[in-house]
Amino acid sequence: MNFDLDPAYKALQAEARELARTVGPFAAAADEMSEVHPGVLAALRKSGLSSLMVPAAYGGRNEQPDPLAICLVREVLMGTSSHLDSLFALQGIGSYAISVGGSEEQRSTWLPRVARAESLAALALTEEDVGSDLKRVATELTETADGLRLHGSKSFISNAGAADFYIVFAKEAGAYSVVLVPANTKGVSISPTPVIMAPHVLGEMVFNNVTLPASARLGTPGRGLDLVFATLAVFRVSVAGAACGLARAALEEAVRHTRTRVQFGRPLAKLGPVAQMLADCWTELEMAQLLTYRAASYAVADPAAALPHSSMAKLAATEAASKIVDRCVQMMGRFGLIRNSKIERLYRQARPMRIYEGASEVLRLGIAKQLTEEVR
Repeated sequence: MNFDLDPAYKALQAEARELARTVGPFAAAADEMSEVHPGVLAALRKSGLSSLMVPAAYGGRNEQPDPLAICLVREVLMGTSSHLDSLFALQGIGSYAISVGGSEEQRSTWLPRVARAESLAALALTEEDVGSDLKRVATELTETADGLRLHGSKSFISNAGAADFYIVFAKEAGAYSVVLVPANTKGVSISPTPVIMAPHVLGEMVFNNVTLPASARLGTPGRGLDLVFATLAVFRVSVAGAACGLARAALEEAVRHTRTRVQFGRPLAKLGPVAQMLADCWTELEMAQLLTYRAASYAVADPAAALPHSSMAKLAATEAASKIVDRCVQMMGRFGLIRNSKIERLYRQARPMRIYEGASEVLRLGIAKQLTEEVR
């Protein structure tokens, strides 16, 4: 199942499996929490895997974050704990703008701590009335005589309340900019997001005329979208990896059940309709995994150019995961409906994956646009 991965990638998968094994005993409890589980965070720190998220010059393992490496790790972690997967992924999603657009002071201050998981990162994009349409953001950044002023709010922000810093996307003078806001900055307030179907560390943020130094800016004024798209180019395909990991975990649960559960004189796995569902699940998982690995390989060479393929992988893998886990619940019957059983947790965790980091419908628009531009 390694698809001829290089030995270094296989070794990385083994590291991820060891981390998942460590977290396994308390994964169920962690996945029902809306705050950081200390055991999961301690295990992530000990593993050293957060170092994949920053450049080698600041404590990372590679010259730049490797999309395929991140994808492979998320695939393993998500099969055990969505909480662990989220903590790992957000170390990159919340810090990558510093890697590509930060000053030397910002990089040297924050990236080594991200690499060691001593500081948790977050990316603040969405607002109450703004999801995928980022050009409608209302949070404003204004230059002042003393530096910068940030005013507005953000909604459904992963790691809000737990992160040590936030990369904030805001409107500035008719364009869009990005700033780095430490969590302890005066004027920043955070409250928990109402409980959702799959608990997650989420929060609502308010920036009440927050005063920032000019050095808080990331990149060029008015070019904030460049940093957002650069982040998506590296990390979107990793969502596909996580979806494949979730789908595989669900399928394994269903296989164990249908192999031992006897109905009508034989194991469920040998009954025609159930056998068909098992075959379809495995086939669709293989298809999603192949597309995901290929897209991630493209992203290693050129993340921006590979973004259409990353979008296709994210679309295909998350849609496939939803179908696969739904079939698995069906095959397990009433045993698939038991609250907080692994399959029930996976069922709830699969649904948000088709929404965050690019809803399926939005991704289809972008994919179709790219296709019509390429065909002559």
